[in-house]
Amino acid sequence: MTSSFLPGPGETSNTPPSAPQALRLPSVDRLLLSEALAPLSASIGRPLVKRAIQQTLAELRESKSAAEETQIIRSVIDRAQASVQPQLRSVINLTGTVIHTNLGRAVLSEEVIASVADAMRSYNALEFDLEHGERGDRDTVVEALICRLTGAQAATVVNNCAAAVLLSLVALGARREVIISRSEQIEIGGSFRMPDIMKAANCRLVEVGTTNRTHLRDYQDAIKEKTALIVKAHRSNYAVTGFTAEVGDEELAALAHAHGLFYMVDLGSGALLDMSRWGLPREPLPSDALSKGADVVMFSGDKLLGGPQAGLIVGSRAAIDKIKKHPLKRTFRVSKLVMAALEATLRLYDSDHDLVNRLPVLAMLTREREDIRQACARVMPRLAQIAGPRFRADIVDCASQIGSGALPEERLPSAAVRLTPIDSGKRTGRLLSETLAEFRKLKTPVIGRIRDDAIVFDCRCLSARDESILLSAAS
Repeated sequence: MTSSFLPGPGETSNTPPSAPQALRLPSVDRLLLSEALAPLSASIGRPLVKRAIQQTLAELRESKSAAEETQIIRSVIDRAQASVQPQLRSVINLTGTVIHTNLGRAVLSEEVIASVADAMRSYNALEFDLEHGERGDRDTVVEALICRLTGAQAATVVNNCAAAVLLSLVALGARREVIISRSEQIEIGGSFRMPDIMKAANCRLVEVGTTNRTHLRDYQDAIKEKTALIVKAHRSNYAVTGFTAEVGDEELAALAHAHGLFYMVDLGSGALLDMSRWGLPREPLPSDALSKGADVVMFSGDKLLGGPQAGLIVGSRAAIDKIKKHPLKRTFRVSKLVMAALEATLRLYDSDHDLVNRLPVLAMLTREREDIRQACARVMPRLAQIAGPRFRADIVDCASQIGSGALPEERLPSAAVRLTPIDSGKRTGRLLSETLAEFRKLKTPVIGRIRDDAIVFDCRCLSARDESILLSAAS
């Protein structure tokens, strides 16, 4: 294609006459009116194309780089098309981490997705009492369900478990002392640290015991006139082993109540059912803590529960009422979409029918290695094709993890497609990183990991839908 970068009739040049010939660029108008960009303008609109042209030309001027008009047009097309892609994109999770915080945690079931879609299509009784025709309470959407599943007297929902902890501390312990074991001074991803949350809640943290051993007498000795509550935090993302001791819920609840204090338990991961029935390790349940006397228990909605991001707070009516009435409660409330997703997820538990197949998180956690190996065999040729001739592919056994701090020591037998560089050397690390980056550039990005000088794609979380997308992906 032969092209002059000089302006056409009626056009204005974007380049001063004194600029070197190599940097004479076509005008914005010239490119915008070109036949090559006409289909793009018709597809996404002239304003977006014009912006892409301006940004492309600005970069060329900044770098003082020469370019053919065909190259500029190609760059404009790529930039404009990228600008209309959503930032929150679907990805294929082949990391081997089921509840992956950075990838959105729990995948929702089709039934839950349908409920959310219905909530978006029309008005709904989110905070409206249909029986009396007056304003209602949005907690009523799920409160009865939560209480039935946990044995709680009352319940409320906020936007995540961190908010549940903060709100409960503010409502029950502000300007007073809160006792917690040194071994439970947890920190989770994103720099959520229990001491910082206590400070933000205007509570005075009273630490008892040692890193590995805490006894009932440690709590007893710490109770003073200004003590408001005793807190126990489940160590969901780490373990303390060896010469250890801790005090159980029943003893701590009895001690708290004997002194007129609240007893609060932060479970974090939040399994609703005993998962050992499916061959998985047992996590503490909200119903366990409540049956042993806890006044307040909080847990996440988007981890082991397998629902949307939410913080569920359950407990005695006296404690939950105080939490509900606190002014901060409104700042943490969830949207109608979260409520719809949470209600639909809880109804799956309430029916307890074929849950392992209806709840994606549970299906992924219980998936057998042989089934995963078969999935690996189906997608290995495609993964190898995308990676290119510099790699050899095979299927290997590996271990998946649950993720999001749940059961950190547990590993799930799994299988993966391994892509190993044919020629190893000093540039192997760079080759692995660059190739993995190419997988992330696919229309539906594929997320894997590097381990032992190879790219590993654990197929535990590969759904039938993801598999279809991957097999049809353009290199």
